[in-house]
Amino acid sequence: MTETLLVTGAAGQLGRGVIRHLLDTHKVPPARIIATTRNPESVADLAARGVVVRAADFNDATSLENAFKGADRVLIISTSDLDLKTGRRLKQHEAAVAAAKKAGVSHLLYTSMPNPEPVSPVLFAGDHYGTEQAIKASGIAYTIFRNGWYQENLFMALPPAIASGQWYTSAGDGRIAHGARDDMAAAIAAGLASGSTDSKTYTLTGPQAYTTAEIAALVSEVTGKPLEVIQLPDEALTEGVKAAGVPEEFANVIVSFDANTRSGRIAMVTDAVETLSGRKPQTLKQFLEANKAALAG
Repeated sequence: MTETLLVTGAAGQLGRGVIRHLLDTHKVPPARIIATTRNPESVADLAARGVVVRAADFNDATSLENAFKGADRVLIISTSDLDLKTGRRLKQHEAAVAAAKKAGVSHLLYTSMPNPEPVSPVLFAGDHYGTEQAIKASGIAYTIFRNGWYQENLFMALPPAIASGQWYTSAGDGRIAHGARDDMAAAIAAGLASGSTDSKTYTLTGPQAYTTAEIAALVSEVTGKPLEVIQLPDEALTEGVKAAGVPEEFANVIVSFDANTRSGRIAMVTDAVETLSGRKPQTLKQFLEANKAALAG
C-alpha cells in the first residue's frame, strides 16, 4: 500500500468505522491514513495510533484544500448538515469535490443513498444526487457508495413504539433492507483500500428486505412484547411526530423516509457488502437480538 487514503468526518460513527477497518482489517500503515474533522482533538485516539489528523471544515474551502494535499484516494462522508432551506450540504460537498480536484486527488469516494434521483420522496435526496453529479463532472475516477438505511436508525422509532405497543408509520407494504453500519463501513474501507481505478457505483444494503409489519413481528419474537403497526397517511404521521416534540422540518424528513419506503425505492437487496468486504452482513434479527435490552428498555 503506497497510496495515501483520506477519510472526512473521521469523528463520526461511520468515519471511525472505516478507519478502524483500514487499520485492523486491511493493515494499512497509519501514516498512510489521513483523518479529517473540524475538531482534531475529537480523534486524539486515532492520532495516538499514528494516523495523520488534519482539521477540515466543509464551510471553509481553503481548509479542505489544505487538508486534501498529498492524498491519493479521498472518501467524502456526507455531512450531517440538513438545512433544507439553504442547500448548504450540497454546497459543502461541491466545495469538497473542488478541493479534491485542486489537490490532484486520483480517486474520489462518496457516501450517497439509494436512488437519489430528483423524483425521490426523501427530502434531502437532492444533496446526494447533486454531489454525485459534481463528482462525475470533476473528471476524477470515483466510487459511489449508495448506503441503505442503517439498522441503528431503528433506535429512533422502536423504543417508544415497543413501550407503547404501537408503531405508527406511513410506509404501507413497502420493504426496506436495513444494514448494519459497521458492515457498510467494512465495505467502504475495502473499496478505499482496494486501489481500484475504475469508476463504479455500489448500493449497500442488508441481506433481506422487510415490511414494517414483518419488522414488528421480528421485534415481538425477540422481545416478547406485542407491537401493533398502525398505518397513517403522511400528513397524520407528520402531525404525530411533531406532537412528540420533533421540529417540523425534521418531522417532514422523517415522514419522507416512510414515503420513500412505500414507493418501493429502497426495497432492493444487493450483495455489495459481502462482495466488497468478504464478510456476511448482519441480519436484522441478529441486530435485534444484540440490542434487545436497549430497544425494549
